[in-house]
Amino acid sequence: RGKSEMGDFSSLGLSDWLVKQCKQLGINKPTPVQENCMPAILQGRDCMGCAKTGSGKTAAFVLPVLQKLSEDPYGIFCLVLTPTRSLAYQIAEQFRVLGKPLGLKECIIVGGMDMVTQALELSNQPHVVVATPGRLADHIRSSNTFSMKRIQFLILDEADRLLEQGCTDFTKDLEVILEILPAKRQTMLFSATLTDTLQELKSIAMNEPFFWESKSETRTVEELDQRYILTPEKVKDAYLVHLIQTFTDEHDDWSIIIFTNTCKSCQILTMMLREFNFPTISLHSMMKQKQRFANLAKFKASVYKILIATDVAARGLDIPTVQVVINHNTPGLPKIYIHRVGRTARAGRNGVSITLVTQYDIHLIHSIEEQIQTKLKEYPVEEKEVLKILTQVNVTRRECEIKLESTDFDEKKEINKRKQLILEGKVSAGERQSKINDSVSSFYRAKSPW
Repeated sequence: RGKSEMGDFSSLGLSDWLVKQCKQLGINKPTPVQENCMPAILQGRDCMGCAKTGSGKTAAFVLPVLQKLSEDPYGIFCLVLTPTRSLAYQIAEQFRVLGKPLGLKECIIVGGMDMVTQALELSNQPHVVVATPGRLADHIRSSNTFSMKRIQFLILDEADRLLEQGCTDFTKDLEVILEILPAKRQTMLFSATLTDTLQELKSIAMNEPFFWESKSETRTVEELDQRYILTPEKVKDAYLVHLIQTFTDEHDDWSIIIFTNTCKSCQILTMMLREFNFPTISLHSMMKQKQRFANLAKFKASVYKILIATDVAARGLDIPTVQVVINHNTPGLPKIYIHRVGRTARAGRNGVSITLVTQYDIHLIHSIEEQIQTKLKEYPVEEKEVLKILTQVNVTRRECEIKLESTDFDEKKEINKRKQLILEGKVSAGERQSKINDSVSSFYRAKSPW
């Protein structure tokens, strides 16, 4: 294959200036998803790409869009929809970095930020809008200061999540958005698991889309050493502390992510590990957006080696080198398991994932194994070592729970939940006020010394 490295991207049809940009950023060789999808996108075809997280999906659509934009810059040119805020920021960042020579204007439209500022940004005709469906649909419903009539590209990233009917149901918002887009446009859909929602996607991508799916069917990578530890519920935390102790003793430069199922558990485990002097930081949905960014940045910079996260944080976050993923709970859905463990062994590196399995989770492990077509192997642990620290760990955990209870964590969660429903218009104003009054008065009753 005696071509120079430059040739690789150029041979896909990418302009020299973009090839240079890639080179400067250390992107020398196209990944399979880029190699397969980019020529079709550059030819103007709709595209559906299915590839695992960490496979270079984002650049596969960012680069062709930048190339087309450089030939014809006007108005809002490209709209990218994605299910989470953090993903939106990440995609916008790639557009910004790769599109620097163009003086690209990108604009991020997500919840949790000021609507008015966003509306202004939209009316200033940015080239690229990266949005979560809910917030963009709100802007479309509430103002007509911007037009998406001339959009050339619509991109759905993590398309399966956008089309899933589940806890965050985007279908209504997507309808609102699709209504104002021109029928003549280029549509791209990317996802880690596309097969389930293929039929729905066909209707969004109009003209015969180019379809590409990465070959490895198991959906978790071979370089990943997937393990489990069978543990009674009561001993789980002691195993966790023991594992972290072992890893940090043996490899002081390793980063570890621990996934857990609730915000509360995430908070408690973080407090507990800090009591044991492990440099721990957390990521969950009860934290303000700003705080989440700050924490993620500290973890990326290895200021903290241990990140405890809920699944909100699991998806699509570009966390560079994690050597270990520990599942503090066995995920209920194989899909969630695949995304969690996909945080390690990325881009051909090795990694290990360990799932703590209690007596109630055996059936969950079976369905995960079936989906990934791999048997998890047991992770060997010196049980004596774990039992030595059992009492200390459980006492520490209980102390952390008490400490957390005194900060009204649960009430804050309730109030946040109400706020969310109000924002989504699912609660009427009168009912809203009485509910708020109730929760506020019970909040103060709980704090009152009488």
